[in-house]
Amino acid sequence: MTVTAPVSYPKTRRIQFGFTETPSGPKHFAQDDIVFSHTVAFLSAIFPPGEDIFVRSVRRYRDKITDPELKKRVAGFIGQEMTHGLQHRELNEQLAEMGYPTAWFEYFLQSTERMEKFLDKQYPDPDQCRRIRHLLLAFTVGAEHFTAVFAENVLGRPDIQKLLSDTEIRNMLNWHALEELEHKSVAFDVYREIGASEELRIRMMRFLSTIAVPAITLASWISVATTDPVGRRQPLRLLRETVAMVRGPLFRGIYRDMKPFMRRGFHPDDIDTNALLNEWQDKLFGTDGELVGHLK
Repeated sequence: MTVTAPVSYPKTRRIQFGFTETPSGPKHFAQDDIVFSHTVAFLSAIFPPGEDIFVRSVRRYRDKITDPELKKRVAGFIGQEMTHGLQHRELNEQLAEMGYPTAWFEYFLQSTERMEKFLDKQYPDPDQCRRIRHLLLAFTVGAEHFTAVFAENVLGRPDIQKLLSDTEIRNMLNWHALEELEHKSVAFDVYREIGASEELRIRMMRFLSTIAVPAITLASWISVATTDPVGRRQPLRLLRETVAMVRGPLFRGIYRDMKPFMRRGFHPDDIDTNALLNEWQDKLFGTDGELVGHLK
């Protein structure tokens, strides 16, 4: 049964976090957990090019949307995602100074951007090369569901909050998670508005569900192997931390949470996150909100 929420438009918040090019904290900023620290750094590294992909895949169809409410939600989605990319790039510069290979991971994902820009230049009408563009939008829709599930875990599980022992990194991830919940259904509704294939959406989600956790785990190991001599000298510790992470609060129940998305007729609002959303909107940006002082 779909939860019908009042129409709301994602709000673009102009915000600034206190990241510096000369970090003073420990390298393993997540409670001295090597694997989890590298995992957070990897996710931050891929967010800027990932957000760019999401923005392009939705903006490409903006002129074909006739619903005025959806148009406003798309504008909010684009504003939020572009701000996420800008803030993560600042964090990634700090993480690079701490010894994480954020630039390498970001460059790797930018190959998709180069392909998309070539297509957009050669075939400006989104109805041209429609299958490829629907595939990119289906990827965005699936990835947005993943980020919404991660956002629920980050905001809804106190043990994750405790793991994020660096205050400013925690502040940024909480802000990002909140906004992912605010716009979690926008890309989905664009996909549905243009009449893209339900079967393609489901197949893409099955693919993403299969590769996501192994790919993130492998990336964290590559990050350790290439940049972290402390981690390389402690293989048994890395194994223990990897098992703890995969079984831990960030990934716990992730496959169960993906299953509804693979049901025909599913909509992201079928998963009611309104109470969590309202709680954290007030906690972060209410009258005495934790991040009010970060707003520009």
